[in-house]
This record gives sequence, structure tokens and C-alpha cells, in this order.
Amino acid sequence: MTESEPPAAAHGTPRAAAPGIPPAAAYDAVVLAGGAARRLGGADKPAVRVGGRPLLDRVLAACADARTTVVVAGPRPAARPVTWAREDPPGGGPVAALDAGLRHVTAEHVVLLSADLPFLDGRTVGALLDALRRGAADGVLLTDADGRDQPLVAAYRTPSLRRELAALSARHGGTAGLPLRRLTGALDLLRISDPVASFDCDTWDDIATARARIREHGHVLDEWISAVKDELGIDLDVDTGVLLDLARDAAHGVARPAAPLTTFLVGFAAARAGGDADAVAEATRKAVALARRWVEEDIEDAAPGTPSGGAEPDTRTDAG
Repeated sequence: MTESEPPAAAHGTPRAAAPGIPPAAAYDAVVLAGGAARRLGGADKPAVRVGGRPLLDRVLAACADARTTVVVAGPRPAARPVTWAREDPPGGGPVAALDAGLRHVTAEHVVLLSADLPFLDGRTVGALLDALRRGAADGVLLTDADGRDQPLVAAYRTPSLRRELAALSARHGGTAGLPLRRLTGALDLLRISDPVASFDCDTWDDIATARARIREHGHVLDEWISAVKDELGIDLDVDTGVLLDLARDAAHGVARPAAPLTTFLVGFAAARAGGDADAVAEATRKAVALARRWVEEDIEDAAPGTPSGGAEPDTRTDAG
């Protein structure tokens, strides 16, 4: 096994568990991003873009809360800090790649992913880990639309993987060239059916299907927001519904150009207040309240004989 030094922008070191996450819940991730991609004509598959983002970056976003993320491939720019590793020999197959990745893993649980999963998200990764922690199985994997096992969309107990890797290496004199089923066939596995999250891109038709799906009405907004956050280096969960309601109220109650300008000002104010989700929520709350007051004034003014505030005028001679 050899380890490559990554570009400075993509270099990272193992991270501590996120605040509020107990050590027992921490996990590591190994992403296999090598392979010849023959059905893509030898294209650099992890770099192929779907929804404006490389496939590799989409997978890294899905396991963003991993304590350590190891990518087994030649180093390249990446959206998130990772540790780079390489199987020995390069191109030695998925078992050799897994062996290389596990050398950097310290958590009891590890998520094993391929780098060509355009629809994988953090909720699916969390569901795999939750199922693993609740039971006694060696691993939990997804099955695809045809019911086939997808061992590269799975969560495993690290000791179980190391045990079987050692057994395979002893039996075959190494791990290079071995199919992954030789390893997973010896494990006690649970299965979760998820045809969407398990969808992988092996051909250009698969790429075209993925690109078309994320542009469908029910997906395009979330995909766009995720792409923008990755592009700008923003790791922040916000209530997009509230922001859209604010934009609607500003556009209808004030003027159409008020919508983008107001949302920009909310973002600016949130950044000055600390830039976290609470700051966004508070700035949005204030702007929504202002927009509603603005609309209420229009309604009051439209009612004949009723001044602002809704009180009847005092018509006495000495009034005021």
C-alpha cells in the first residue's frame, strides 16, 4: 500500500467527532474512487459532473459528518478535507482498495462507498449506521431496484472487515484481484432496499438519467441549493421553505425586485451575527415580520375611512 500526498486544497487530517456526537456514534468513511471506468470509455468517472458537482464531491457530502474520510484513488481537488490512500498495486481491485482505506480507519463503524452515487445523501448514510448499531450483524447494505446487493453502499463493523481481509490475504497470498463478494460472502449482513440511493453511474446513459432526474421539479431546488453551498464552501442547514416564503411575501407585498434583495440582506445580516443556522433563522424571522407589517398597512389603507392602526378617528372639536 502506498499513500499519496494530496493537493493542499484537498489535504485533511482525521477529525474529532462533531460536538454533541458521542464517541460511540462516530464513524469513518472509505470511498473507493479508482477503477478503469471502461463503460465510460476510460473517463475519470469521479470527476464527471452531475448537477454541476463532481460525482466524488456528491458522495463526500453524504458522509460529511464522518470523523475521517479516506478516498482510495490518486489525489485530486475535492470539496471536503480527506485522507488519500492507494491500493497496492494500483488498480488491484476493490478488496485491495478497501484494505488500503482501512489502514487509516480508527472508528468501530465504517461506511464503505463507491464514488459514483449521485443520489446518496446523509439521511441514507445515517439509516445504514443506525441499523448497524441496533443489531448484531457485521454490516448493513443497500439493495438496488433489482434486489441485488450493493456492498459499496454499506456500513460495516470495522473489526469484521479486518478479520475477513486478513483471512483472504492469508488464503490467497494478498488481496489484489479478488472480487468483493469473496469478502462480503463471509459476513452476516442486513439489507435495506433503496433503488434511488443505490443507483450508480456505470455508463453514459446512467449519467444522463441522473442529470435528468435532478432537474425534475421535485428535486431541482434542493439540488441547486446543495450545489451552491458546496461551491461557496458553506456547510449550513437552513429552512429553505421559510426563506422561500420570505421571498414570496417580499415580492408580492412590496415589489418583485424586493425578493432577491431581501434574501441577500438576510444572508448578510446572518453572517454578521455569526453565520450559523440560528442567525439565519433570526434574521429571516425579522424580515418576515417586516414584510407582513408592510402588507397589513396596504390592507388597512385599502379599507375606506380606516386610518393606520385600525382606530376610528376622534372628530371632537378639541381633539388632539
